[in-house]
Amino acid sequence: MKKIFISSDHAGFKLKESIKKYLLKKKISFLDLGPHCDDKVDYPDFAHKLARKVKINKNNVGILVCGSGMGMSIAANRHKNVRAAQCFNLKSTKLSRLHNDANIITLGSRLLTKKNALSFIGVFLNTKFEGGRHSKRIRKI
Repeated sequence: MKKIFISSDHAGFKLKESIKKYLLKKKISFLDLGPHCDDKVDYPDFAHKLARKVKINKNNVGILVCGSGMGMSIAANRHKNVRAAQCFNLKSTKLSRLHNDANIITLGSRLLTKKNALSFIGVFLNTKFEGGRHSKRIRKI
């Protein structure tokens, strides 16, 4: 069964809380790995914590939020079998799943509206990997 993990840094905390409300409204269960307030924290700590959870099972997915989405993506991608995609529009989000089998979406709270971020989460969670010619490429990562 798919498990969804969510985490942020201080810059992404407010958007993370909005994403949690969205997931609860959609009756999608998740585990919040912190932080639990908007005090300053170091994003790599939370990216690594979430990436370790995601890589345990190939069905697990994660949502990471920081100011730009870049730092979380870079840190999470240091882990084997983690494919964290920084998504900035609907097309990049859909392709991250279809072609890259991304298992973590990273979002920039300072670059996206809440409405857009929530729509990206919906697309990310509901788009399946296409497989086929893309499987060979994923194995090369």
